[in-house]
Amino acid sequence: MKKLLLCIVMFLSALALYSQPAIQFENTTFDFGTIKEEGGKVIGRFEFTNTGDQDLLISSVKASCGCTATEYTKTPVPPGQRGFIDAAYNPHNRPGPFNKNIRVSTNEPKFMEDENAPAYQIYIKGSVEKRAPSKHELAGYKSGNGDVRIKNNSVNIELLSTETKTFAIQVMNFSENNIATFEPKNLPNFITMDVVKTINPGQEIEINFKYDALKRGEIGSYKDIITIHTQDPADPNLTLFIDATIKEDFSKLTAKQLQDAPKAHLETPSIDFGKVEKNTNPTLEVKLYNNGKNSLHIRQLKSSSTVFSIASNKNEIKKGEFATLTITLNSRNRRGPQNATIDIITNDPENRLFSLNCKGDLSQ
Repeated sequence: MKKLLLCIVMFLSALALYSQPAIQFENTTFDFGTIKEEGGKVIGRFEFTNTGDQDLLISSVKASCGCTATEYTKTPVPPGQRGFIDAAYNPHNRPGPFNKNIRVSTNEPKFMEDENAPAYQIYIKGSVEKRAPSKHELAGYKSGNGDVRIKNNSVNIELLSTETKTFAIQVMNFSENNIATFEPKNLPNFITMDVVKTINPGQEIEINFKYDALKRGEIGSYKDIITIHTQDPADPNLTLFIDATIKEDFSKLTAKQLQDAPKAHLETPSIDFGKVEKNTNPTLEVKLYNNGKNSLHIRQLKSSSTVFSIASNKNEIKKGEFATLTITLNSRNRRGPQNATIDIITNDPENRLFSLNCKGDLSQ
């Protein structure tokens, strides 16, 4: 009797061990052929069958780029039943051939036992037929969706910390109506804009802005995003991106002040984290010395990548002292070699900017 029970237990254990869901795709590539750029998004459906003997659950569907969106069966699929994954592609502003992959993971044992197990891959491909240029594009107004547009909605300026700089943008009303509203909704106090009363149908105007660095009161590189509200029903909110580099004005320093100025010295121009384990946040430290006669002030610490961040234990460094800069590498959801440049801006007239090169390897 005991032997019989033992055999039954072993049989059930083996049955449980080998019972598992299994996904089988009908096709792993969906070819859209040639589609029109102005035709709007297209959707391709991938159907699959659960060929296992336990319920199958799609645990993750990740597209290779933001232009591909997915919908899929989110409920368990019983053995022998079918499910689907829909892949959508938006051809707007993407003329030419495309080939995108979608990574799929399930509750199959290989994914449950190893979170790094390679996902299934399905593909969409096709070619987008370029549309004829619109009246806006023919006039050089390529961004936006409405009939009131900014010709270039990205502005780059460089100025001293004591300066006010003027720049202009071109705006055109492509509609058949007068546009009487052109109002900034979030203009900071250090930026002013011409008052615009009316933009007539077909009229192109130039609007002046003033950027006051003294009012801003900061040194370094900054991005401001301005929203401008109009009466355009199709796209009432226009966006203007302003990138400003503000440099400290040392022009009024006397010879004695320059002689007594702080002198910054960075311990090393580069750091290497080497091999880094996933989901860890290792840190390295670098010293910034002041070899001058007056206090050294750190004006800005800015990384070119979110993978690497930097913090200082103090922003004022007295003569003969140093600050400890702590650089952190965020390995979460990252893969492969990582590189970044961290800008360190100080009030040293001779060396206002240091660039610290950072790298690490997340291949393991």
